[in-house]
Amino acid sequence: MTFEIEIGQASRRGPREINEDFVGAAQSAPGDAVPGVIAAIADGVSSAGRGREAAQTSVRGLVADFFATPATWETSVALDRLFSAQNAWLVAQNRQREGQAGEAALTTLSALVLQGQTWTVAHVGDTRVWRVAGGEIQRLTQDHAYTQPEQRNRLTRAVGLDELLHVDSLQGELQLGDAFVLTSDGVHGVLKPREIGALAVAGTAQQAAEAIADAALARGAKDNASALVLRVQGLNPARLEDETVRTRQLPALPRLRVGDAVDGYTVTALVADTGVHRLYQAREQRSGDLVVLKTLHESRAGDAQERAMLAHEAWLAQRVTERDARGFVRSRPVHAASALYLVFDWHGGQTLEQMLAAGRRFAVADVVAAATQVARALGRLHRQGVIHRDIKPGNLHLGDDGQWRVLDLGVALSGREGEAARELHAGTPSYINPEQWAGAAADPGADLFAFGVTLYRWLAGRLPYGEIEPYQVARYRRDPQPLSRIRPDVPIWLDHLVLRAVAIDPKQRFETAEELLLALERGAARPVAAPAATPLVARDPTALWKIALGISLLFNALLAFWLVFLPH
Repeated sequence: MTFEIEIGQASRRGPREINEDFVGAAQSAPGDAVPGVIAAIADGVSSAGRGREAAQTSVRGLVADFFATPATWETSVALDRLFSAQNAWLVAQNRQREGQAGEAALTTLSALVLQGQTWTVAHVGDTRVWRVAGGEIQRLTQDHAYTQPEQRNRLTRAVGLDELLHVDSLQGELQLGDAFVLTSDGVHGVLKPREIGALAVAGTAQQAAEAIADAALARGAKDNASALVLRVQGLNPARLEDETVRTRQLPALPRLRVGDAVDGYTVTALVADTGVHRLYQAREQRSGDLVVLKTLHESRAGDAQERAMLAHEAWLAQRVTERDARGFVRSRPVHAASALYLVFDWHGGQTLEQMLAAGRRFAVADVVAAATQVARALGRLHRQGVIHRDIKPGNLHLGDDGQWRVLDLGVALSGREGEAARELHAGTPSYINPEQWAGAAADPGADLFAFGVTLYRWLAGRLPYGEIEPYQVARYRRDPQPLSRIRPDVPIWLDHLVLRAVAIDPKQRFETAEELLLALERGAARPVAAPAATPLVARDPTALWKIALGISLLFNALLAFWLVFLPH
């Protein structure tokens, strides 16, 4: 499905001599990475004298400049900065005209941006933005005007009024079939909300906008009457920004029991509770499919960084499996969620960790076949610019369908993760490459090293360097024992391959997942060479100093013995 928005707009002068309302809308250019639509409405303040000028320049500038803002700016930030820039320009113009009666340029301004699966509203004044969904109309803005009946037409906030402009912002999840309406006070001053909502969904969007403006004049509006109608007819897959907005706003999911239901899912089992996340098996009531619900533990539900990481995981899982889900677990889009959770496909089976813990011994041919699947999945991940950062037996899963899958993208790096996730020293200590303990950043090679450690344990039943703790970097000062000495049925070519994958010196390891995959596929036909033994100096940079110290101590001891015991 592609992003498709139907737009209609109408602005009527009505009984006034001048139409000081102004409306405008624009769509992103074809081929833009993030398709979107911006719509804006402004109602110039007639008592200020230059209301029409203020309304026109504000709408035109906003609509023309929005899609030129940097892609790194979040939507609400971009709108706030554009509002502030227009306000600063109008304030400067008004200051130049200070003292000239009826020469100030002031206006209300309300804008709506639809991008991905999120709507964003920015608002100043008493123009309004409405959302029509499920037959109900919801007002998204609050008027900035005095509440006294005789002063309701006087604004407390307007573009061009003060140097410091406070812009109201609101964001929400966009749904297929939603309709949005932007109105000036000439419309909502005489039409009731339910009337606006009913007219907004009748006919085409253009017909609806014209019908709303005409209905307001027919009802006796004494002001200009303007309306913009936008209807959502197609949506793109969720953006990271969409997931971030959704996870930021949703309440935490409470602890669930078997039989509890949430948003059409019935819990059938608790799969895992790590203290950070909870995973439930659930059945989707509509389709009958088994799925996995992943949510934050209630002790972490208020942590903004944990919510951001969960949003990144949701977006990344959809991106990775969008065209081909082989080797990974597909993430399902969540619409109209009442609480914070992600939904994944359910695959029966076990993780490699579970099977090894149960004492299962794998035939060498089965390990090679499985490793080939996993290496192919890692190659796909790395080609998309993603680093997993926590490859280990607990994150490799053999499904009942015979497919091996890589689990848990919760700490993965994509280039779009937050700063907190980027700075996190992620991974399981015994599977982290030595360079990271020395302060190096994680890279695709870190995943390949972790996979090599996993392969070693898979075949040998133990870790190549033993259990590693952050303070035990000395564990890497000896080369691993060859697999063929531990398990004689391991062929020499596979022994060499695994030893290369876990070599202490990164220059001796495989550079890419494709290189590792090719070595697995060729096997004994074109075996890889065994890695050279790690020199003592590389294993222990202080070795030379230790040797020198030992020689010095020995020399001093001999000298002391000569001075004390031997005749002179």
